Amino acid sequence: MTSRYAGFTVIELMVAVVIIAILAAVALPAYQDYVQRGKLVDAFNGLSDFRVRMEQFYQDNRRYDGGGLGGCGAAAPTSRFFTFTCAPAAAPAQTYVATATGVASEGMGGFVFTINEANARATAITGGSAAAGSGWAANAACWVRRKPNTC
Repeated sequence: MTSRYAGFTVIELMVAVVIIAILAAVALPAYQDYVQRGKLVDAFNGLSDFRVRMEQFYQDNRRYDGGGLGGCGAAAPTSRFFTFTCAPAAAPAQTYVATATGVASEGMGGFVFTINEANARATAITGGSAAAGSGWAANAACWVRRKPNTC
């Protein structure tokens, strides 16, 4: 009597492992990019909201400088992924520039988004950062929302 063993051969198992590795190699970078783009929305929302509050402050005071963020009239937005700064012009300020800078420990290092009183938006990617080395590009005319330079 001959007995047959049931199961998979080593070759069959190795083929399955190789297929899974190839799928993971393709899916993981795409997923990481998707998560990073989701974090960018935090900067866009914070800066847009800040600009609206600055315009409300200007309507009441006819100037942008005050006791808020960095000497601007409105309070700072809060975010886990970005730090916000504001630089008003000399008093009485009629212009300002608000900036959202990515927090490196949260995977957003290198991203810098700005907006001013005229709603001019810009994206800067700082050199030597993970963002600069992974295909993100700066744009002086808009906030970059996805690679390579899509607004």
